[in-house]
Amino acid sequence: MVWAPEAGRLVYGMQLPVQSQSTLYAEPWEAGAGPRDLVEIARAADRHGFAYVACCEHVAIPRRLAGAMSTVWYDPVATLAHLAAVTEHVRLLSHVAVVGLRHPLLTAKQYATLDALSGGRLILGVGAGHVQEEFEALGVDFERRGAVLDETLDALKTALGPEEFPEFAGERFSFEGLGQAPRPVQTPRPPLWVGGSSPAAVRRAAERGDGWLPQGDRRDRLPGQIARLRALREKAGVREPLVIGAIAEPLYVGEPGWDTGKWTLTGPPERIADSLREYAAIGVHQLQIRFRSRSRAELTDQMAAFGADVAPLLGS
Repeated sequence: MVWAPEAGRLVYGMQLPVQSQSTLYAEPWEAGAGPRDLVEIARAADRHGFAYVACCEHVAIPRRLAGAMSTVWYDPVATLAHLAAVTEHVRLLSHVAVVGLRHPLLTAKQYATLDALSGGRLILGVGAGHVQEEFEALGVDFERRGAVLDETLDALKTALGPEEFPEFAGERFSFEGLGQAPRPVQTPRPPLWVGGSSPAAVRRAAERGDGWLPQGDRRDRLPGQIARLRALREKAGVREPLVIGAIAEPLYVGEPGWDTGKWTLTGPPERIADSLREYAAIGVHQLQIRFRSRSRAELTDQMAAFGADVAPLLGS
């Protein structure tokens, strides 16, 4: 059985700063940060009980989107492998890898190696992608990306499984008699979490995923999405448990003394924990959190405060 949080326990992880610098969420200090900062933040996550650190993927940003999205998008395999070498416990999540851009055997080789190098800490988060020019540059049909992702997920379940010579036959991909090693450490395979909040993404998570990573759903929308997710999973006859995630509002533990924005949840640990426990009440198992900060030091201080003072209040 693939990894899942313990029953009744709300776990927490975070998207790494620095590695993607969209204007939607990047803090000003990240523009001058680099690999050393990523290492220190990943080590802080390891120390303070974070379930995972995550890295997202874009291959190339078209000029029309560069002003908002920036062109800073570290490669997830290279980044997570680098951080695997300097951490011991925290899991390594691609949130998300656009796996439809490449052949599933190539994806399996990269991520199986990452799982082996990290001692079995990979969570492969996948998504359909949304930047048309990336697909066109790589010769992949943008309009058919959803169907391609469905088949890619099916292929990856085989290619990341226990067999050294996996076999798969689909409409677009087929392989047999081709061996890949090292195999993943996790058995029967690393978990596959599906990202996205569109009807197609929710259906894909229900039918094919081990977890769901919503994208931008506010709290009041989550109960309906979760109900639909569970109904679709039951209809598909999938009995394995599903790890349901959510992205929490920006956080700041304590009183910031500076403008952290209208939607940031601030205050003493008890207030923050009370608010976050509402997610567990509606069926969420893991929370992705993002702290407001003005420097790497302030961020790691916030991570320490959350791990020491807020996390113990999130128990079952």
